[in-house]
Amino acid sequence: MSQQNDFYEKVYGIVKKIPEGRATSYGAIAKYLGAARSSRMVGYAMNAAHDIIDVPAHRVVNRNGVLTGKHHFPGKNLMQQLLESEGVEVEDDQIKEFKTKVFWDPMIELNLD
Repeated sequence: MSQQNDFYEKVYGIVKKIPEGRATSYGAIAKYLGAARSSRMVGYAMNAAHDIIDVPAHRVVNRNGVLTGKHHFPGKNLMQQLLESEGVEVEDDQIKEFKTKVFWDPMIELNLD
């Protein structure tokens, strides 16, 4: 398995743990994986994940809660619709209360196990 595929699989493993109604950032995933400067690679992994049914890529946004990956979803507003179906409020392509209510930090949440 190539290093890129291995990294992508690690990213997918984390994304699968994000609960409904919560979201995280590319950078938070990269930091958790010990590759803090690799948030762009996390984004590439999310772009490649749309054909993988059990990876909820819609729950990964930029550090400010902006739906920067929305153009990689089919249709005009699918990413927003998926988040809203889980109770996440989105306005002007940005998650409301992202940092105070919705943000899921893998450094905290995955170290509770």
